[in-house]
Amino acid sequence: MKKPGCRLPRRTGPPADRMPDRLLAAVARDEQVAVSRLRQGLKQGLIVIPMNLRHRCRAVGIGKGMRTKVNANLGTSPDRTSLKLELAKLKAACAAGADTVMDLSTGGDIPAIRRAIVAESPVPVGTVPLYEASYRARRLGKSFAELTPGELLAVIDEHCRDGVDFITVHCGIRRPALSLLKRRPRLTGVVSRGGSMILEWMSLNGQENPLYQYYDELLAIARAHRVCLSLGDGLRPGSIADATDEAQVSELVVIGELVERARAAGVMAMVEGPGHVPLNQIQANVALEKVVCHDAPFYVLGPLVTDIGCGHDHITSAIGGALASYYGADFLCYVTPSEHLGLPDVDDVRTGVIAAKLAAHAGDVARGDPRALARDRALSEARARLDWPRMLKLSVDPQRAEKVFRARASATTDACTMCGEFCAMKKFREVVKTGNRSAKTENQQEE
Repeated sequence: MKKPGCRLPRRTGPPADRMPDRLLAAVARDEQVAVSRLRQGLKQGLIVIPMNLRHRCRAVGIGKGMRTKVNANLGTSPDRTSLKLELAKLKAACAAGADTVMDLSTGGDIPAIRRAIVAESPVPVGTVPLYEASYRARRLGKSFAELTPGELLAVIDEHCRDGVDFITVHCGIRRPALSLLKRRPRLTGVVSRGGSMILEWMSLNGQENPLYQYYDELLAIARAHRVCLSLGDGLRPGSIADATDEAQVSELVVIGELVERARAAGVMAMVEGPGHVPLNQIQANVALEKVVCHDAPFYVLGPLVTDIGCGHDHITSAIGGALASYYGADFLCYVTPSEHLGLPDVDDVRTGVIAAKLAAHAGDVARGDPRALARDRALSEARARLDWPRMLKLSVDPQRAEKVFRARASATTDACTMCGEFCAMKKFREVVKTGNRSAKTENQQEE
């Protein structure tokens, strides 16, 4: 790790030049795009492929021209620290179709949990190193604010050395944010854990955000391990009342600067977004990020379109996620039914992934993505034929679809218990078949 104060060369080459051809070919096949187009998107910073040099996983393209991707959050809390449970969540998330996962552990043996997840994960893994830095400080009897910039960078370096593919770093919060938040108080203040840690550090030390001040050192670490930076929105709104306020936008402006510096240093970067946003502000939020952050891939949490969904926030976030995807967001972070209430269990993880996958697919359909449209058409063709096995297989959640269908079998052949003998599609097929027979009989009579 470079000592704080060292600087990177201004130009070190784009990540596309260091991405193996086999990985580019795999992503191009998955996305059904030309390798040349993919390579150009990487060079311009419009596409990222998070994949650490030390992690063998599926290559996933995120950004312009790619399908909307879905991330699932895992991780312990100070109250629940079971590695077995986290690995079960990982398995459930991947089985449900998550494109990536993030380990947000804040309790237990965090390095061991992270390494186990990286070792077991077939998809890219992300982390938030500040969480572990805070945990380590507590174990040493210190506050997070007592950590030095060098200690923070050391934790980031360790995560990258462990094979993490992308890291959330809250580099965009600067000292003026402290006075801004005092002048213009928010209903829910700062809801980002990483954001609150950085604010505490700046407040108690009277210094600039260390992740901003030593951003070049952070870039050097990321570049050495081919790690993608996920530039965190530490001032994201935690309520509809705070959406798209001055604090959120001011941080986004700084992040736009950091995107350009990452690209100049040959480091992949994407931008994280809100948060709680009403339906009528989602389009503006996506458009704003694309302009201010130079079309960097946009990674949104939900967004949640109302604050009252406790216990059902996978639905509020799926509504927002579908719109965000349609308007140009590239990456959806799932939200589970237990959001705001408690640490998710395995069923919550599975439910959250399915909801986010539906949102991502709905956005892709609305954008006219040929792969998404073809999948919907294939299922509808099976439904029109009353081909239940194929219809169940093509659904977003074949396991649940088949379970419901088999458990509620109809007494009528080729029908479900929603309509039974009054099934419209079954009746239509019979009418068409009878009509064809009648037409044939009439022709024979005429002859």
